[in-house]
Amino acid sequence: MTIAEWLATRSPAPPPQLTDGVLAALGGAGREDARLLPERCLAAAEKVVAALLRDRRTGREAAGELLAADALVTYAFEAASDDPASLADRARAAMRRLAGLAASDVVR
Repeated sequence: MTIAEWLATRSPAPPPQLTDGVLAALGGAGREDARLLPERCLAAAEKVVAALLRDRRTGREAAGELLAADALVTYAFEAASDDPASLADRARAAMRRLAGLAASDVVR
């Protein structure tokens, strides 16, 4: 099963615009094996947030992209919950990665 196929199994289905934003953010990773989903979704969310911060687009005009980033992180942890023992470490690493964007050169 690919990442895109896994996303298509979510119920209830997200609004089409959100699905489009998530798939656009994933790019070619959507065709990769679903076992890679936690890392690929987190990386895509990180890329979306970095671009928004770099472009200083953090207001209402970026709501769709922010929602896609949020959905990507949610999906990353939904998929990762198959291995509950790794969730705490995964959550700490994700928080460091995303919080690190604020301290990086992206926002300067």
